[in-house]
Amino acid sequence: MNKELNIAIVGASGAVGQELLKVLAQRNFPVKSLKLFGSERSAGHTYNFKGKEIEVQLLTKTPEDFKGIDIAFCSAGGGVSKDYAETITKYGCLMIDNSNAFRMEKDVPLVVPEVNAEDALNRPRNIISNPNCTTIQMVVALKAIENLCHIKRVHVATYQAASGAGATGMAELKEQAIAIANNKEPVVKKFSSQLMFNLIPQIDVFTENDYTKEEMKMYNETQKIMHSDIQVSATCIRVPVMRAHSEAIWVECDEEITVDQAAKAFVEAEGIQLMDDPSNGVYPMPLFIAEKDDVYVGRIRRDLANPKGLAFWCVGDQIRKGAALNAVQIAEWLIKNDK
Repeated sequence: MNKELNIAIVGASGAVGQELLKVLAQRNFPVKSLKLFGSERSAGHTYNFKGKEIEVQLLTKTPEDFKGIDIAFCSAGGGVSKDYAETITKYGCLMIDNSNAFRMEKDVPLVVPEVNAEDALNRPRNIISNPNCTTIQMVVALKAIENLCHIKRVHVATYQAASGAGATGMAELKEQAIAIANNKEPVVKKFSSQLMFNLIPQIDVFTENDYTKEEMKMYNETQKIMHSDIQVSATCIRVPVMRAHSEAIWVECDEEITVDQAAKAFVEAEGIQLMDDPSNGVYPMPLFIAEKDDVYVGRIRRDLANPKGLAFWCVGDQIRKGAALNAVQIAEWLIKNDK
């Protein structure tokens, strides 16, 4: 990368915004200048980036604020993204959006670089969407199998950490743990029920078919990203884990694939680490995958109920690969390919 860029982060004070700052620095992204934007609550706060304190500016509908900005990483929620998209892109700034605002719109590419990087080239509105966190880590793994044989169906159960609900979700889980340890009543605000010592089999609201919006995101987004008729049936569960999502995945292919073939495909795939020695207790666990970049896969086995099926376990950091890192990787791919 020999091109330095003017960068903005919208929603800089949130969990993903903070992770974007960290990822940009750690990967030595070619930042020429950096602007931070936020709400009235966060405006005026300062954050350190490579030894320099940068103050958060109030996000307003002043397009000139983004004049000269090459890329704006947006992570302030779908409502903000919709309201400010024209402001951000008016003078040619590329908007890489982490919300669900544009994911299923036909003129906005939905990109996971390991799977469909070239989709980022067709962006008539100068907006690229980051997929949902659970979808991102799943399609990275599915792509390795799809390269061997077409996947017809996927059943997936997700075990989603508090980080999926942002900084307030992580804070609430920690506060509940402290309260219970001190024989106090845990406070429930962010989640629908107490999360500590519990599982909540609902993420987002239910739709007419009794699947939640989170589950339907996995169905719809996977087809768009993979350009496939693949059918996905998901059950999404919030678990009392601080950070990194886990997924139990079953795939049905057009043909039989052996465990060895799948393992080799995962080893050779971009963005995947194979951690699969169950007899010695070696498999991915969120406690140890938090803050790592790659998607980790283990417990690969034949599906006993389907001769053309495989089952495996998949863990990825929701804030990194499931959000901030994927957005930065999109930008890196565009820079590398001079696009």
